[in-house]
Parts: sequence; structure tokens; C-alpha cells
Amino acid sequence: MEKNTSAIPGWTVGLDVGDKYCHLALVNRSGSLVGKSRIPTNASALRKFFSNASVKQKQLRVVLEAGPHSHWISRLVEEERIEVIVANPRRLKLIYDSDSKCDESDAEALARLGRLDPSLLKPIKHRSQRSQSDLALIRSRDVLVRSRTKLINHVRGVTKSFGVRLKKCSTKSFHNQVPEQLPEILKPSLTPLLEMIKELSKKISHFDHLVEQKAVTGYPATERLRQVKGVGALTALAYVLVVDDPHRFRKSRLAGSYIGLRPRRDQSGGRDPELRITKVGDTMLRRFLVGSAHYILGPFGEDSDLRRWGLKLAARGGKNAKKKAVVAVARKLAVLLHHLWVSSEDYEPLRNQHYIERREQLAAS
Repeated sequence: MEKNTSAIPGWTVGLDVGDKYCHLALVNRSGSLVGKSRIPTNASALRKFFSNASVKQKQLRVVLEAGPHSHWISRLVEEERIEVIVANPRRLKLIYDSDSKCDESDAEALARLGRLDPSLLKPIKHRSQRSQSDLALIRSRDVLVRSRTKLINHVRGVTKSFGVRLKKCSTKSFHNQVPEQLPEILKPSLTPLLEMIKELSKKISHFDHLVEQKAVTGYPATERLRQVKGVGALTALAYVLVVDDPHRFRKSRLAGSYIGLRPRRDQSGGRDPELRITKVGDTMLRRFLVGSAHYILGPFGEDSDLRRWGLKLAARGGKNAKKKAVVAVARKLAVLLHHLWVSSEDYEPLRNQHYIERREQLAAS
């Protein structure tokens, strides 16, 4: 039976991107390797190659792996009206498990994988340049927060080793509360760190103001997501920027899987063990959603269907029941936020409970 090559491009270009050079491998429609090349990793060199008339007339498909350079390179190639596929690194075991891995062979493997069925590579759609820039604002804040946390943990750990347990206090007031509790012998080594913590707290507050401003003025969808108590400007804006296009999912349920909150599966025959979550997708957003889930299940969380459901899971007991409940609530929250976004509905905290009560009233009457 003759192979149908109608959907196969004239040339498929595998692009293995490095910081200094890109290695290219060109495979034609029949699968023969027609050339290899190496060009500098800069916009002018890549644009010169892909704008070449003799190259463009071959009906190209460019395949590259998602990475630090894939955002701007994919945009550059699309500007030349050339099909580009950004491959999910998790689908490239053929490359990573090779016993003769090198840049040239990696480029050829990308070209061959993308030639016949690109869907096998689970192509990634990069967000717009504006969204990427705004998301960098949140990521910069996140780096500062994690740096401050490491410094605070270091100060607490060092003082504990000298027999001093620092009193509990908020992160924002840490640099004010701790100096008077430090032993004299530790002040020369820890006082500079407290000054850094103070400065970091100022910078983080500045980022918080920018995030709030960005959410209100640039992304009105965040207001609808913030109807859920426990979801603030930071989580709402991160959700909108990471998901980028809410219509990328056929069902809201898929949002939980996209963020990596779906349990893994290893089902075979009658065997279907309970596994940990996949942890694919954006780590930062997943951490924000878990933080919101902690608030929803905590003492200040408002009464809602989501809270009641999560508390029931936690009440089942067993090993790590509370942790599992938090992750489950985070997954449900991701689904709920997507539904609020695409449906433009108002959030009703006890919608399911009210529905059950109405149904019982009708049954009783």
C-alpha cells in the first residue's frame, strides 16, 4: 500500500538550538537526509536562512524543542510564514535515551519525528510576547520570595543551633522582630542577612503593587477569578497568563491536567495503583493554586462547596490525608477558575448545596 504523503511537507527542518549555534538537519518528503548545517543562534542569521527563496519554496516544516530560545525563534519562523512545531521535551525520549547523542543527531531525530505525525510530539503553543513579559513580572517576584524564605530559614536554623528559638512572627515583620532576640555572638554574621531580608520585603511589596495594577488594568478576566475567596491578584493573574487561551481546552476539567494536578496512571489488566500527580506544566502556578487550597481549607476559608468537599476528603484519615485533600482542592480550583473564565458566570460558593436543598424541597412537596 502506497504511503499517503499529502500532509508531509517538502522539507522538514530539525532545529537543535544551543546558546551559541543551531544545528539544522533537512529531511525531504521521502525521508532522505538532504543536508545538515550550523548557524549562529541570533535573529539575523536565522532570518537570513529561513527567508532564503530557495529554502522557502520547499514547503518547510520546522521542528524544535521547547526551551529558553524556542519562544523567540518560533515567532521569527512564523513571521516568515513557515509552519513551526515546538516539541514537548517529555516526548523526546528517543533523543535523550540515545547512546550516541550529539547536536547533529538530535537535529536529525527532530526532523524525522516531525515529518510524519507531529501530534506525537505533543506540540507546545507559546504565549504571546506581551503575556511572556507580564509573566516574567510574576516570576521575578517569585524568585525574591523564595530567596527571602531561604534567608529566614537560615537565620532560624543558625540561632536554633545556639540554643535560641526565635518567636513566631509574620514574614513581613521578621526583620523587625528578630534583632533583639539574636545572641550577641551571632549579630555580626546574621545582622547583614536581616538587612537583606528587609530590602527583599520592600521589593516584594513593590512587585505586589505592580501585579495588582497589571491585573486590574490589563487583564479584566482576573476580576471574575478573584470572586473565589483565597484567590488573589497574584494567583488570578498567573492563571490567566499561564493558560493564555482559555479555549485551548475542550472541557474545564482538562485545566487540572494541564497544570500537572492530575494523578498519574499505570493501569494494566486488573492493576490500577493510586499514584502521585504528574507535576507537568507550570510549577509556579501549581504552587500558587496549592497555596490557595490551603487557605480555602484553613480557618479563614469561607463556607463553600469546595471547602466542604475538601474537608470531607481530609476527614477520611489515613496517611497524608490532609496533603491529598489540599492537592485535590487545588485541582478542583483550577477547573473552577477555568469555568468562571469561559462561562462569565458569577461565582456561587454554595451552588451545589443550594441545588440539593431545592431538590429536597421539591421532593418533599
